[in-house]
Amino acid sequence: MTRFAARFFLFIFPSLFASSAWAQAPSTHVENAASRAGASNPHAVNVNQLLFGAIPLSTRSEQARHLLELAVDNYENAIYRDSAVLARRAAEADPQSALAQAMVSFASRRIIPDAAALAKAKSLLPRATPDEQLLARWMTSIQDRDLLPAISTMNDLLKRFPRDKHVLYMTAEWLYLQQDDDRARSMMEAALQIDPAFPAALNRLGYIYAGSGRPDPVKAIASLKRYAEVEPSSPNPQDSLGEVSRMTGDDLASLEHYSAALKIDPKYLPSQEGLGGTRMLMGDFSNARKEYDRAIPLADNPFDELDAKYQQALIFFWEGHLAEGRKALDDLAEEAARKKEPNAQFEIALAGAMLAGDFHEELTRLSALSAFLEKPLAGMIESDRNINRATTLRERARIAALNGLVNDAIAALSQLEGLADSSRDLVVVNAYESARGYFLLRQGDFAGAADGLGADPHSPLALQQLALIQEKLGDTSAAQLTRTRLKYQRAPTAEWFLMAHQNAGTSH
Repeated sequence: MTRFAARFFLFIFPSLFASSAWAQAPSTHVENAASRAGASNPHAVNVNQLLFGAIPLSTRSEQARHLLELAVDNYENAIYRDSAVLARRAAEADPQSALAQAMVSFASRRIIPDAAALAKAKSLLPRATPDEQLLARWMTSIQDRDLLPAISTMNDLLKRFPRDKHVLYMTAEWLYLQQDDDRARSMMEAALQIDPAFPAALNRLGYIYAGSGRPDPVKAIASLKRYAEVEPSSPNPQDSLGEVSRMTGDDLASLEHYSAALKIDPKYLPSQEGLGGTRMLMGDFSNARKEYDRAIPLADNPFDELDAKYQQALIFFWEGHLAEGRKALDDLAEEAARKKEPNAQFEIALAGAMLAGDFHEELTRLSALSAFLEKPLAGMIESDRNINRATTLRERARIAALNGLVNDAIAALSQLEGLADSSRDLVVVNAYESARGYFLLRQGDFAGAADGLGADPHSPLALQQLALIQEKLGDTSAAQLTRTRLKYQRAPTAEWFLMAHQNAGTSH
């Protein structure tokens, strides 16, 4: 880890560096703050209204509390749409519940962001109990441009509820999405110690065990099979088994599990798309198209529809029909613009740039994408916009550095460094570090390049380059470990295609 990243990391997660951070008693500061807030709260707390028997709620509505618990349960089981629906029903049962609105925005961010619920949750915070405020504030803060308040609130939340499996899971899941795999794993395992049959932890640990620095596919599949035993009537365990089996290279098992999920719920879109993705990686292109043809009508919102069409368009590239693929992406980009779906616009435009015919065109497209992301966009939360900007700038720096455009690479790096400083987002920091790694590689600084690229372990292109550098440095054991980690990044994505097809008619 570079000096910049280490300083940044220590700064944003100070209280979590102690191994017993989530086993500490609530701090005096937090307790005093809670007492002060409680004294001024205009609503007396009904002692019976405790979220999962632990977190005092301001609502007097048992229905609202029950619906909130169901919303959290659905969220933990990756049923995000139903979670948002249940949270909205909780908000209808108690329109003054900050947590209900926060839960709407928290679940919706995984599907279609709800800016109105986010704003409403923030406005209702003074009406909530002190502990409810902590949870609601954390849920809303992780969607903002500057993540420092989210990190601070998360630390306080973990101190207040060190053995609440729901708090452990939701915060650990966020750390996982922030690419902090090791800490997420520790917290998920702590939640599993509290409840060995906790479905959410069993599910997420399956992904962590497969995709961590030292992948353990046997442990990953075992965790997910236990998840399927605990939740036999849900399609998600089989969907997870399908995805992780594909990551481990067992495509037949992947098809089997995705099909099993669809037997439980024939309209389960992720598994229908999963069948298409696995068949694409297998080279079964005709049937892959048919699977996506079945997936597209299952989408009930513009992003899901566009995403399925986008994945289907990538089949052209795997077939070697590059011109057709580029035209399909350009046509789809126009459709996304007409439908004003910014998340799909970003996804499609980034792939269109990365899969362009030469680096000049890619840089032109990336510059246009940076301009698109420069200001807030309706339908895209600020934390996601930061990550999307960072991803675009990292690609600009990579292509510029690899093609000797030093000034362009430095300009992208400078913007990335400023974004990392202002956002306090680890995904953005990792993007900056890997971009810096590509630049140092061009300068002949192999040790520095390895340090930078190693900070971005979820990028197949970065891992591929890192392994080559480690071999040049004579560290064959590290190179082998990197290639092992790369192996389990396998997915039907544009970046995986580029990694696997370096000579597929592109200059990347």
